[in-house]
Amino acid sequence: MSMSSESHPITAIDSRRAWECPWYAVRQDRILLPNGSEGVYNVVELPDAAWVVPVTTSGEIVLLRHYRYPLQRWIWELPAGSVEPGGSAEETARRELREEAGGKAAAWHLLLKSATMKGVGTEWAHLFLATGVTLGATAHEPAEVLTVHRFPAAEVLRMARAGEIEDAISVLALLLAEAHLG
Repeated sequence: MSMSSESHPITAIDSRRAWECPWYAVRQDRILLPNGSEGVYNVVELPDAAWVVPVTTSGEIVLLRHYRYPLQRWIWELPAGSVEPGGSAEETARRELREEAGGKAAAWHLLLKSATMKGVGTEWAHLFLATGVTLGATAHEPAEVLTVHRFPAAEVLRMARAGEIEDAISVLALLLAEAHLG
C-alpha cells in the first residue's frame, strides 16, 4: 500500500462528542484501520493558538512568569492564546500580547505553523516574532495569574537552552526567533 501525503489510510466510521468544556472537547471516533479492522480513537479538539516572541524597542524579550494550575507550578513562557472562532492567528497574537504583557508591536513576522499534539489533538501553533514592542497596561483574565518580565535576548536564549523555560512551544519560538534578532 502506497502512502502519499494526500491519502487518508484511517477513516472514521462514526463520531461522537464524549466530553466538552468551553476551552476544548474530546471526540471519540470509531475508525476503520488500513488492515480492515475497527478501532476507537479519542481526539482532543482544541482551537489553533498563537505564541508571540515580543522584542522591545530596546532589544529585550518579554517573558511571562505564569502559574499553571495543571502543573501546580510557576513557569516561564511567552504570551499565547487560542484563536477565537472566525479570528486569525495574527489577530490572536496581537490580542494576547496586549492582554497578557500590555504590549503593542511595530512589526510582525510569522516564524512557523506547527502541530502541538499530533497524536491526540487538533491544535496548530502559530509562532510570531513581534518587534518594536512597547509595554503598557495589561488586561489579564481572572485565571491568568502571571507577572511580566523583560530580559536581554541572550539571557532568554540561555534560559531556553538550559531548560529554565519549560513551555516547549515557547522554547521552539524563541530558538526560531534567534536568527531574526539583531
